[in-house]
Amino acid sequence: MYISDVVKNLLIINILAYVVTHLTGDFGQEWLIRLAVFFPTSEYFEPYQVITYMFMHGNFTHIFFNMFALYMFGTPVEMAWGPKKFLFFYLFTGLGALVLQFIVQYIEISQGMVPADAVNIPMLGASGAVFGILAAYGMQFPNSIIQLIIPPVKMKAKYFVLIYAGLEIFLGIGNFMPGVAHFAHVGGALFGFLLIMYWRSRGERLY
Repeated sequence: MYISDVVKNLLIINILAYVVTHLTGDFGQEWLIRLAVFFPTSEYFEPYQVITYMFMHGNFTHIFFNMFALYMFGTPVEMAWGPKKFLFFYLFTGLGALVLQFIVQYIEISQGMVPADAVNIPMLGASGAVFGILAAYGMQFPNSIIQLIIPPVKMKAKYFVLIYAGLEIFLGIGNFMPGVAHFAHVGGALFGFLLIMYWRSRGERLY
């Protein structure tokens, strides 16, 4: 399968970052923490983390599924939009994911729903940006058919994205699967949707 340029470079950067942070012992683990992102009030927070966190992953399963989704859905979107618009969209949705996660985290801390030291729990991964790409694919190619593995059914992309986003909201509100930033996933999809709607309102051609 053909891989577009930006998607290919994102795959390379993410994989190299994973290799360095997971296969170099204490050195790699130290940089994994430094490049993940902390809540802004944490003593460990650094401004550069809002970008670098998108390229850090906690384990092989984490990076595998993120990169597989980027590989599958990113190339068609990049080919439709061009590399510059695609890269901007990817980074924008990654930042959007962080914004929503921070808002939710602030509410949880201020309402005493989680301990105050939760600000020192890092967040990492390309999932937010990848969910933005999923939203883009569903809007760009709404009637394309996606073959799911579990469950083994086929469905149109637009329904797949809506169901997946709804599931993430449910899991986030119900606090299922602790340690997974469900609202970051929702934030990536939401900001992706809003950006595409903004582009469309300006008459920009997305094809």
